[in-house]
Amino acid sequence: MAHSMRIAVDAMGGDRGPAEVARGVYEAALHSPSHFYLVGHPDVLQQELKKWHNHPKNLEIVPASEVIEMTDQPAVALRKKPDASVVVAARMVHEGQADAFVTIGNTGAAMAVGLLTLGRIKGIDRPAIATPLPSLTGGTVILLDAGATVDCDPNNLYEFALMGSAYAEHVLGVPKPRVALLSNGEEMNKGNTLVKRTHQLLLSASQVEAPFEFVGNVEGRDLFKGLADVVICDGFTGNVLLKTAEGVAEMVLSLVKQELGRHLWMRPLVAPFMPAMRRLRTRIDYAERGGAPLLGVNGICIIGHGRSTYYAVANACRAAEKAVEHNIVEVIRSRVCKAPLMPPAT
Repeated sequence: MAHSMRIAVDAMGGDRGPAEVARGVYEAALHSPSHFYLVGHPDVLQQELKKWHNHPKNLEIVPASEVIEMTDQPAVALRKKPDASVVVAARMVHEGQADAFVTIGNTGAAMAVGLLTLGRIKGIDRPAIATPLPSLTGGTVILLDAGATVDCDPNNLYEFALMGSAYAEHVLGVPKPRVALLSNGEEMNKGNTLVKRTHQLLLSASQVEAPFEFVGNVEGRDLFKGLADVVICDGFTGNVLLKTAEGVAEMVLSLVKQELGRHLWMRPLVAPFMPAMRRLRTRIDYAERGGAPLLGVNGICIIGHGRSTYYAVANACRAAEKAVEHNIVEVIRSRVCKAPLMPPAT
């Protein structure tokens, strides 16, 4: 890009409060030439930034007097709180003052403000959260939708395949990404009505010059095996799957730690395994990926986990930079609109 990247960050969202967000953006600003805007209550944010003596010149505060809480109804809150931090951050992107915005607050509010403020890319009916997940092969699997659109039709899932494959190809560098459909069985006759109809649609699309390779159905247990680069499903299924996977990963790590420290005599024997344990935690920790892009809106929006630490916030900022660097909105617009691959009627 001709200018330094500009990233607006909703500083008032998240379970850990503005202190954690401010620290994460501070860390990102120290290690990046991009310009970062902390959007929120100035007094609160100034107090946080005073904790560090070397205030980066590429970090500034943008005032926002209101906050959309996790308990707020998104549509109602957007009407009643026009000066909410997430709204101001999205408006900065819409008005060209920022190239992307990051939020770890209310996901429903992030999606609503993305749609209402930025609008949809022409040709995209519903947005999708594209969540990067680790695989056993060492690569990344993109799961979408992870919660933006809970009720879908086959054409929505087809659009998810187009957007997810565009992201995998241009941001992750995967040529001709493999796209799979999440189902309760590998066979093409498995699944509910939505899955069966989508399978037929994707199968038909793959027989012409599609920008992705459709590899059929995958089950939940195969998601992390690296059998596909992009896995698509409706937002309800994707969100449940994602949170279940996070819970299982946390449980396994806790159980391993408990068992290895159960007896005093075992502790000296455990020490050599600790580097491997730390590497394992790093591979499966959501904080390493930081945030997930909301694809389909006419601007770059990165949604982070509500429990994000400062480290996760910093990585969410890096995810925003990568999306800007690879011009992902224009890539999707070009793929979907300029040379659309029309699916057959369903």
